[in-house]
Amino acid sequence: LAPQGLSMDASKKVDLKIIIIGALGVGKTSLLHQYVHKTFYEDYRTTLGASILTKVLAVDSTPLKLQIWDTGGQERFRSMVSTFYKGSDGCMLAFDVTDRESFEALDNWRNDFLEKVIPREQDFPMVVLGNKIDLSDRQVPKETASAWCKEKDIPYFEVSAKNNINVAEAFETLAKQALSTYKGIFESYLTDSIKLTPNDKPKQSCC
Repeated sequence: LAPQGLSMDASKKVDLKIIIIGALGVGKTSLLHQYVHKTFYEDYRTTLGASILTKVLAVDSTPLKLQIWDTGGQERFRSMVSTFYKGSDGCMLAFDVTDRESFEALDNWRNDFLEKVIPREQDFPMVVLGNKIDLSDRQVPKETASAWCKEKDIPYFEVSAKNNINVAEAFETLAKQALSTYKGIFESYLTDSIKLTPNDKPKQSCC
């Protein structure tokens, strides 16, 4: 997040790293492919470690390049996945509305992320996605997920990677949050760098 120069030019592209995490099989890869490629990715191979896709968009007239990291949800990869958290500007927590366990695991994923991304305040840019709302065998009521998110002050989106419902809205909300935080850090960096400038000392005359 260190600023490249000492001026925030709206026409300059801002690179932001977004990471998507959650339990195995909740559809993280499908969500990402739907957002970036507008296609439903129905390949059920498990993501090993992480893969990265990029998407360029504009938020509030600022061009953004999102580098979106798709991570594996298997428990045995948890320690490897957490090494990818570093440098993230935003985090997307995903669960499957037809899988109660994936929802109950959100606390662990969120806590693990916040512990590893240091120094960070608790209001780190984050959204929660309840995926697979196109399926009928729902186990997690919308009210339950909404209440969990409200308590943590995290925006909640009911989404379907298959039917492309709310996917772009969720990513763009996170991008907006991340950009706002980035600008805030940039401003405080500027202020600090001005404060750190030593006062010009009067030149000493010789003799």
